[in-house]
Amino acid sequence: MVNLEKVQEWITLFIESLCGKQAYLDRLDSFIGDGDHGMNMAHGAVALRRTFEQDPPQSVEELLRRTGMTLISNVGGTAGALYGSAFLEMAKASQTSDDLGKILEAGLGGIQKIGKAEASEKTMVDVWLPVIAAVETKQLTAEKIEAAVASTKDIQATKGRASYLGAGSHGHVDPGAASSGYLFQAMMDGGVYDG
Repeated sequence: MVNLEKVQEWITLFIESLCGKQAYLDRLDSFIGDGDHGMNMAHGAVALRRTFEQDPPQSVEELLRRTGMTLISNVGGTAGALYGSAFLEMAKASQTSDDLGKILEAGLGGIQKIGKAEASEKTMVDVWLPVIAAVETKQLTAEKIEAAVASTKDIQATKGRASYLGAGSHGHVDPGAASSGYLFQAMMDGGVYDG
């Protein structure tokens, strides 16, 4: 069940991961993108921390909505729009449901509306889809999250900047998939997913 305390912990842990993994995410992005995914996400994470310290949200919907707006405003590149849209759609869903699977499905819908990505195109969608399926069947584990992220290594990109590389995109984990892995690991560690 989704509640404010757990979602706050989820976002706090996600912020910590993004700040701690900036260099790694930039390195992943240097192979198939602009090399700045980590920097962009960390910039958004710092902005999130600041906005919530100054004015703590009072509901799950407000927390998710403000997360989305802050990421859109502070994260450069496509990632800001994708993550921002995901959180805004999750905020809307949280107004009528506290079911984690339904809320995450709404977030995925936001990502796909902006990015037009489907499964097996080497994007964050390749992590969101299996994670949501595992949440809905109560089978999510850290290993499943890691496997979903790792699966993007062997996919040829057909979306975004990585698609310009064609077969050259093989052999590299998608940086958006990696940051989504941190999002879902933080969700588990924060107790939002309780199996």
